[in-house]
Amino acid sequence: MRTHARRLKGLTIGLLLVALMAMTACGNESKSDEASGAGEGKTDFVVGYLNVMDDAQAMLAYEAKLYEKHGLNVKMQKFKSGTDLIKAMVGKQVDAGVLGFTNAVSWASKGAGVKVVGGAQLGFHSVLVKEDSSIAKIEDLKGKKLASQGQGSTADIVLNGVVLKEAGLTSQDLQMVYVDPAQAIQSLSSGAVDAAFVFEPYDSIASHTMGAKQIYEIGKVWPFPCMVVITTDENLDNNRDAVNKLLDAQKEAIEMLQEEPVKSAGLIMKHFVEGDTMDSHHGGTVESVDVIKQAIETQVFNWDITPDQITRMQEISDMMKEQGVLETDVNVEELIDLSWQNEQQKQ
Repeated sequence: MRTHARRLKGLTIGLLLVALMAMTACGNESKSDEASGAGEGKTDFVVGYLNVMDDAQAMLAYEAKLYEKHGLNVKMQKFKSGTDLIKAMVGKQVDAGVLGFTNAVSWASKGAGVKVVGGAQLGFHSVLVKEDSSIAKIEDLKGKKLASQGQGSTADIVLNGVVLKEAGLTSQDLQMVYVDPAQAIQSLSSGAVDAAFVFEPYDSIASHTMGAKQIYEIGKVWPFPCMVVITTDENLDNNRDAVNKLLDAQKEAIEMLQEEPVKSAGLIMKHFVEGDTMDSHHGGTVESVDVIKQAIETQVFNWDITPDQITRMQEISDMMKEQGVLETDVNVEELIDLSWQNEQQKQ
């Protein structure tokens, strides 16, 4: 019992740190964290991001000074949700950002002038259960408590439209608990829920600190472009060169994540954890950089957007309409500007 208590305490502290790092000064647009990189003769540019592994390239481009290398003086602004980020973007407080594709669809359906201009990350969402759980597949979740993100979020859309649907279930067949990912893992550890639907780095942290078992990961069975680079029509009309420089820097960051995960983990680790180690469920400690490296390596980062991914985007948009998130149909191709990507492919 004492051992379990120590592990739970270690997990709680670790997740609390992650949650605090993700949410500090993020309650709304005016409370967003800001960090700027000095640079004379460089173009000022405000980049919005979420403190999740999906946005690693945005953070790494800043920490590795790649924005500066490509001629930008970037101010980073952190938000607690894609909804807050895109509101700030439409309100001209942010020039561009890495966030869920569904945000572009939602706002475009309301008449906002936003565009998807580049890829970022293919969706990683996993279902975790406790190590000794009898739940082995999605079908086993019937009648169980599942912690997941809020209704209408990207996670909720694919959970209902893909994960549960393919198992012959709906959210009505489960007891849904809508909380943030850190709280979802805490609830799983304490036994308040039977399973949790989360993304990185929460999956890796839970596996190391509490021995959580992954029974499903959507990226392995239904890969989809979750995170993309979004900007406004106004920025493309008046500041396209800066947008292109942003994409150049993030492309280089993605290549670094793919080729140098250890170095990348060391640079972005401070965004997710405090301290060089965390308690392991096996006893002893595990290096924090190794946990972040693992989280990086579970991701599929992509700077380009393929025709197949555009088709998948349209499927998600259609799901949003079916689930009542959208009031009208949206033609996804009208939201995408691949001018920068097309130039890259000519080189």
